[in-house]
Amino acid sequence: MSTTTAVTPLTTAEAEALVSAAYQAADAAGVTVSVTVLDAGGHLLAFRRDDRAVLISGETSTRKAYTALQLNAPTADLVDAVQPGGLFHTLPTALDRPLLFIAGGVPVRRDGRLIGAIGVGGGAPEQDHAFATAAVESLV
Repeated sequence: MSTTTAVTPLTTAEAEALVSAAYQAADAAGVTVSVTVLDAGGHLLAFRRDDRAVLISGETSTRKAYTALQLNAPTADLVDAVQPGGLFHTLPTALDRPLLFIAGGVPVRRDGRLIGAIGVGGGAPEQDHAFATAAVESLV
């Protein structure tokens, strides 16, 4: 008999806190961004696009979050895997899914279990990754 402990799902309030934390990190760096937070099932919990952010950042933030969620890894760690010869080289085109292998997507875990993901778009990939990571680290 298994003694699995239930993990509390990511709440809307936590998703909003993640968005705010990512926005604060981006604002401190002078970068306008879009932020997407998905629950463990890939459903949208929170989204915000700065009205000055490039329009495509809304789509990229969502795809980064989705990719981080599906592969349970930061998208920054997956960039090399989709290069020619990489483990996931054909994955972006093999599936009819909104995957995006650009830094800025980070899984959200509670007690070591995947409960969602955050994606940030609008800055340079390294900036987006830093903003998303800062947001996840702020979640208590």
